[in-house]
Amino acid sequence: MAIYALKRLLWLIPVLLFISIVTFGLMHAVEGGPWDEDRSVPAAVTENLNRKYGLDKPVWRQYINFVTNAVQGDLGVSYQRQDKPVTDIILSGFRVTAVLGLMALLLATAAGVSLGVMSALNRNRLPDYAGVLFASLGSALPAFVLGIFLIYLFGVKLQLLPTFGWDVRRGLIPGWLPPIEQMVLPVITLAALPAAYLARVTRASLLDVLRQDYIRTAHAKGLSRTAVLTRHSLRNAAIPVLTVIGPITAGLVTGSFIIEQLFSVPGTGRLFVQSVTARDYGLIMGTTLFYATVIVVANLAVDLAYAFIDPRIRYR
Repeated sequence: MAIYALKRLLWLIPVLLFISIVTFGLMHAVEGGPWDEDRSVPAAVTENLNRKYGLDKPVWRQYINFVTNAVQGDLGVSYQRQDKPVTDIILSGFRVTAVLGLMALLLATAAGVSLGVMSALNRNRLPDYAGVLFASLGSALPAFVLGIFLIYLFGVKLQLLPTFGWDVRRGLIPGWLPPIEQMVLPVITLAALPAAYLARVTRASLLDVLRQDYIRTAHAKGLSRTAVLTRHSLRNAAIPVLTVIGPITAGLVTGSFIIEQLFSVPGTGRLFVQSVTARDYGLIMGTTLFYATVIVVANLAVDLAYAFIDPRIRYR
């Protein structure tokens, strides 16, 4: 398994290289530059800024310089944030993004798996219809629509919850968790779609397992329904669920651009949106490569977890 993991990690190098080429090319293919928003900047100042940051060189030369510095751990500086290192900016926002993503993951996993199990065990009954309805609505409703609806209902009409902010200075855990009322709306909005997806996958996987001969054999041996469910059904049904949890975890932990922007959460996703708007090339490249790394590592962790859940799976 160690050799397999090492091979997968080595594949990270060409993956990141390909992503960097595509991102760098698209970024420079769009008309305009980092200084175009400020119309009051004289042409001479713009020329000096381009020379300072190496933007006056050919695109291929700029890319080689970026890759050379990135290999040494230097992702460059942010043009719009007083030359602050990109690595520091990403790490400062990632704590907020990671906490928001993990909270949403816990909620989505608990709600989605529970609904999926409930639907599978009560097939073609009222709980099954309720679970399928939730899964269908959650899958069809975009996150920004749900977020706006929750803001309107709980923030504007009922005035029960704040609609923006993430103040960790006075939260549940200072420095990490904000007050619970600030977490409710963004966490629910972010968790809705993954919960619906997990509910559908869990239901389908468990229904397939419950039809297998070894489940009937377990019942014939006199095992209780709970023992059959926990010791045989759920464990074998967990592999498809685990398969989708990996990408979901990576997506949630690396941040949701729309949710962070909608609820003014100062995470990496919001920083990325601002960097795209400002043509902050260094922050765009650094954030993209950071996201790609997290996603690849998360998928690797899921593949390795298969061997612990299913003894039949072995990696060489």
